[in-house]
Amino acid sequence: QVQLVESGGGLVQPGGSLRLSCAASGSMLSIYAMGWYRQAPGKQRELVATIISGGSTNYADSVKGRFTISRDSAKITLYLQMNSLKPEDTAVYYCNGRIATAVGLSDYWGQGTQVTVSS
Repeated sequence: QVQLVESGGGLVQPGGSLRLSCAASGSMLSIYAMGWYRQAPGKQRELVATIISGGSTNYADSVKGRFTISRDSAKITLYLQMNSLKPEDTAVYYCNGRIATAVGLSDYWGQGTQVTVSS
């Protein structure tokens, strides 16, 4: 059983910063990739940023230069540093992990954390 638990969301003014965290736990053999996705009201879930096991990162054009994805040295906690936040960044942010366990390779999701950017 693998669990991903996000934290760090909240209300912030435009131009402000937040850091999201995602802690992975459970019987994991290997983490191939992790990422952040978000879903705004009435919209589809979209990719924000990903990081693969080798450390390469990928960002949505809308967040390039403002958001930074990273992992701790043990590679089981994922972070998203969000700077220069805009109202359009308001969404529920979800952590995703492509993780190998004894039963195979699967995608796992956290429960989501709300980020609201408003004055």
